[in-house]
Amino acid sequence: MRDRVERVEGVHKLAVLRANAIGDYLVSLPAIQALRVAYPAAELVLLGAGWHAGFLAGRPGPVDRCLAVPPTVGVRDDRPPAPAAEVERFFARMRAERFDLAVQLQGGGRHSNPFLRRLGARVTAGSRAPDAPALDRTVPYTGHQHEIHRFLEVVSQVGAAPVTLEPRLAVTDADRAEAAAVLGGDDRPLVVLHPGANDPRRRWPVERLAVVGTAAEQPLAGRLLDGLDGNAADLAGRLGLGGLAGLLEQATLLVGNDSGPRHLAAAVGTATVAVHWGVSLGSYGPLYRARHRAPTSWRLHCPVCGANGLEEDCRPSHQASFVADVTVDEVLAEALDLLATETARASAG
Repeated sequence: MRDRVERVEGVHKLAVLRANAIGDYLVSLPAIQALRVAYPAAELVLLGAGWHAGFLAGRPGPVDRCLAVPPTVGVRDDRPPAPAAEVERFFARMRAERFDLAVQLQGGGRHSNPFLRRLGARVTAGSRAPDAPALDRTVPYTGHQHEIHRFLEVVSQVGAAPVTLEPRLAVTDADRAEAAAVLGGDDRPLVVLHPGANDPRRRWPVERLAVVGTAAEQPLAGRLLDGLDGNAADLAGRLGLGGLAGLLEQATLLVGNDSGPRHLAAAVGTATVAVHWGVSLGSYGPLYRARHRAPTSWRLHCPVCGANGLEEDCRPSHQASFVADVTVDEVLAEALDLLATETARASAG
C-alpha cells in the first residue's frame, strides 16, 4: 500500500456528488476544500439537491457551479423518484460535461456508485460498502466513523490532503440583510434556540427548548414560546437558509439538537450546545469541545416499543425521542458556561 496517493493527471473538470441536506453538505466541506486545493485549476461542480445552487450562488467557497440531480432512490431521497426519461436526460447531459474526475461523498455506494459511474467520468472515487459496485479508487465504507474523516479519507484516494478539519462557511451581505430585516434593528445579545431535528429520535422534548426553525417546525416553536419567559421571538419559517446563516453569525450561542442549524452555526463561527444521541455523536458530533458542547444520551432501546436503535428503525410506528434522558440541568450548565465564556471573549476582542 502506498503512503501517498498521486493526484489524477489532466483534471480540468471535477464532479462531487453530495445531494442532501445542509448538515450533510457542511460535513463534506473539508473534503471538498481539499479537492479544491489539490486541483486548483479544475472547475469543481457540485452535484447536489435543489437548494444548493441558490444557497451557494455568490457565496465564496470551493464550489464553482451546482447542478441538481434528479430525485433518485438512495441518492436524492427528498422527493419521489423522477421518471426514468428525466433521469436518462440528466445522465446524457452529464456525459456531455466530460468530467475528468467524479468523487462520491454520498455514502456506502450501493446506489451512489452506479449513479457515479453513469456520469462517464474518466476516473471515479468514493466509499464502497460490501454490497456496492467498485469505482476506480475506493475506501471501505464502515460504520462508526466521523463523516468529516470519512470524506477526507475518500478524497485522499485522489491525492487531496486535508487543509482544514472544521467546516467553515462564508456569510454574505445578503444573508446579514435578511437576518436584519426580521430582527428589526435589535442589537441586544442573541441566543438562538432550535427545537427541530429531522429524526425524532434525536429531538429533545420540545418543552425543554426553542424558537427558530423551518416552517414545518412552527408547531414546535409555538409550544415552546408558551413556556418561555423574557424576550423571545418565533422566527420559524421567516428566514431562508442564507438568512439563518446571517442570524446565527450574530448570535452568541445556539442551543438545540443535533441538526442542520447546529452545523450551520458552527460553520459560521457561533458556539453551540446541542443534545446528541450517542449513536450519531461519533458520526456527526462536533470534533472539538471548547466552543461546542454535546450533552449526550446513550439510550439504545426505544422507550415506547423497546426496539434496539442500532438494529431496528421503529419510526414508522411512532415518533419517540431517544434523548429525553438528557436533563435540563445538564444543558443549562453547558449553556451558561459557554455563554459566560463567549461574552468574555467578545469583550476582550
